[in-house]
Amino acid sequence: MARATSQLYDVVPIKPNAVICSCSHSSMVRNHPDSCSPLAIPGASSSHCPSMEGSASQARAVGAAGCSQSSDDRTQPAAQAPQPRKKKPEDFKFGKILGEGSFSTVVLARELAMGKEYATRANSFVGTAQYVSPELLTEKSACKSSDLWALGCIIYQLVAGLPPFRAGNEYLIFQKIIKLEYEFPEKFFPKAKDLVEQLLSLDPSKRLGCEEMGGYGPLQHHPFFDTISWSDLHLQTPPKLTPYLPAMSEDDEDCYGNYDDLLSQFSNMQVAPSHSLSPLDPTPPQRSSSNIEQYIHDLDNNSFELDLQFTDEEKKLLLDKQTTGNAWHQFVENNLILKMGPVDKRKGLFARRRQLLLTEGPHLYYVDPVNRVLKGEIPWSLELRPEAKNFKTFFVHTPNRTYYLMDPSGNADRWCKKIQEVWRKIYQRHQNPGL
Repeated sequence: MARATSQLYDVVPIKPNAVICSCSHSSMVRNHPDSCSPLAIPGASSSHCPSMEGSASQARAVGAAGCSQSSDDRTQPAAQAPQPRKKKPEDFKFGKILGEGSFSTVVLARELAMGKEYATRANSFVGTAQYVSPELLTEKSACKSSDLWALGCIIYQLVAGLPPFRAGNEYLIFQKIIKLEYEFPEKFFPKAKDLVEQLLSLDPSKRLGCEEMGGYGPLQHHPFFDTISWSDLHLQTPPKLTPYLPAMSEDDEDCYGNYDDLLSQFSNMQVAPSHSLSPLDPTPPQRSSSNIEQYIHDLDNNSFELDLQFTDEEKKLLLDKQTTGNAWHQFVENNLILKMGPVDKRKGLFARRRQLLLTEGPHLYYVDPVNRVLKGEIPWSLELRPEAKNFKTFFVHTPNRTYYLMDPSGNADRWCKKIQEVWRKIYQRHQNPGL
């Protein structure tokens, strides 16, 4: 009897989401032991299956009921259906990666036996360690509020240019996350700071936007999103994405530099002290009573910028003052300097200190401040575009090259605003002659 029952269940194909029919029709039950034939397989004939159940235990009950009518049969142990074999990696052919997350990877897989395709989530840590929520590290579980934590990390990075939790390796990053160990840069925008603080809470139930805090409504109404129209957001035109252009090395310089200590390039670079670097002669102008000083904004002892609302007469006075009192005038081909200051011009891991000179023309000259040599010029065109990455780093995109620059004083945004201001003054006038 046990042999016959085993054969009965061996012929039932194993299929995902299979529905096993449990039939109680009298024609399916016979008193003779030989009645346990394929005709008695539950679900073998749909005409004899007025009701269907998906439980394997019910299927076993039907098999037992069809083969236990004699007294001898009652002494036999209950027949057990063989359990489906657990699938192993060797049962599949793995294909491309469909997606990655903080604690799993999803890949496309085809079962070798049946040819059916699946998605075989691998439970191993991959992805961006800096965005992992503390509950995932401490309790090994994630929830909807974990995404709010990641949102806080992303907003922080969009503003500061770096993630809030950073260290030399993943273990140290995780330790900082668990301890909520991070800080804001000095110039972090106040509204963004308040939002990040409300999202980066160790308690998932206290993060702005979670169900316990009132859902997404309070999050959407945070002052950081004041300019966002949520109702028709899906109908709005997204901002144009500009192509990434990698920063290139200067053609006339060795891209590996000639520095003895790499780290000193970023912390101890100094402008040559042998020359007076005061941008303007402190002696007030003598040729006119016009107050040209109102246009000059000194940022430090080697940096300044001008407002652009001066008249032609005032421009002449400013240029005369520059000619006699500005040590960098010799590099600008007698153009009025509109903004200048030291920057670190980067290529990969290496950087060179340069004096950047934005002038009328327009021009963007960069000078070796130690050897007092003009090293090059960033070419101007209609397609030139400045972009601030964070408080210190900014890019100047040109059609064939992107220049990677760092302002050690943390005024990258001022460089971008002044370059954009000069660009508008030149090119919008050309595009709209009537202005």
